[in-house]
Amino acid sequence: MRAPAPTILSIPPQLRRNRDKLESFMAFLQGKKILITGVLSNRSIAYGIAAACKREGAELAFTYVGERFKDRITEFAKEFDSELIFECDVGSDEQIAALFIDLGKKWDKLDGLVHAIGFAPREVIAGDFLDGLSREGFKIAHDISAYSFPAMAKAALPMLSSNAALLTLSYLGSIRALPNYNTMGLAKASLEASVRYMAESLGPKGIRVNGVSAGPIKTLAASGIKDFGKILNFVKENAPLRRNVTIEDVGNASAFLLSDLAGGITGEITYVDAGFSQVVPGMGGE
Repeated sequence: MRAPAPTILSIPPQLRRNRDKLESFMAFLQGKKILITGVLSNRSIAYGIAAACKREGAELAFTYVGERFKDRITEFAKEFDSELIFECDVGSDEQIAALFIDLGKKWDKLDGLVHAIGFAPREVIAGDFLDGLSREGFKIAHDISAYSFPAMAKAALPMLSSNAALLTLSYLGSIRALPNYNTMGLAKASLEASVRYMAESLGPKGIRVNGVSAGPIKTLAASGIKDFGKILNFVKENAPLRRNVTIEDVGNASAFLLSDLAGGITGEITYVDAGFSQVVPGMGGE
């Protein structure tokens, strides 16, 4: 007797046996505990990442810098059903250590860390690179924007789960010389190198480390970049998708990288920039 033709709704036996696993992917961060840094407003990339992670079932905690931001971050945390906020100035090893001691009192594990932190003095990012270069500005940019990521990972290590995922944010200025980015581009290049070395260091423990290089987005941080509006327009006109990306775009990609769905991906920088990084601008298209 010929077997009946499968219907659209039929589930192959090999998939039926894994139904529980498949259903868990419906909210693919369910049960994950993720620490989010760098939220400053509802336009922050970190906010977009938090929203995507929450949508996929994650439990979230947040950091803030200085008392003046405490109330603001408290309100944002409430939007994501969280009361867990912790002060942390990543320029202080003591505060980084205290962050994970305090977080460890609330959570018995940490499944994800989102490092969305970057800073450079205005004078070292505007204008000509060498004109603005200073030893102090170089140190600050690298300390806050690059060193802080592996420093946080090291402090978090005792509570990281065996399949934890760490994520940081970069920008095209790490590999291209872009106007009015300058010393921050150097710091982002250092940050991307740290992704690779951290992936090698933490890989044997099952911990993954990745970065997302987002296209330009109108955030508070971006407001410090001279002529940022021109950058937005140029990317929109020349990216293959003919648009700029959003915090939702970056959030969705980041949530994936933080999840077990990306279990085979580590040491990578993923570009979420409407394809702009992959073309020679202005030489093709319409």
